[in-house]
Amino acid sequence: MTVIITDEGFGPETWDAGFDGANVLDLASDTDPRTLEGKLDGIEMIRVDFPSFADGRGFTIARHLRLIGYKGRLRAKGHVISDQYAMARRTGFDEVEISDELAARQPEDQWQFRANWQSHNYQARMRATSNHA
Repeated sequence: MTVIITDEGFGPETWDAGFDGANVLDLASDTDPRTLEGKLDGIEMIRVDFPSFADGRGFTIARHLRLIGYKGRLRAKGHVISDQYAMARRTGFDEVEISDELAARQPEDQWQFRANWQSHNYQARMRATSNHA
């Protein structure tokens, strides 16, 4: 089983259309997102694989997909850790899918701590500091 993580915390799978349809893409971490330009019409869900927490290429893929105009559901899937949740959200992911085992090692409160990703980041802290100078 898997756990889906959003800003609200842990939840069940809500995608009920299946992952084998023409409206879903599963992307490996070595996918060149430039090859997808102009090919995303009708794609409702894209899952980007994270084979290791140390492999950050999925963040680049997500950012590029958003920059080329992809508006559908974007999910990081695999070995994403709670410390990476804010980065996942800032680069364009809507949600994260992890295994039950990883969820047991990194409980919901560790993910919730990072759910306020829009205001708790380096750039926001720097803007706040510079406004007080």
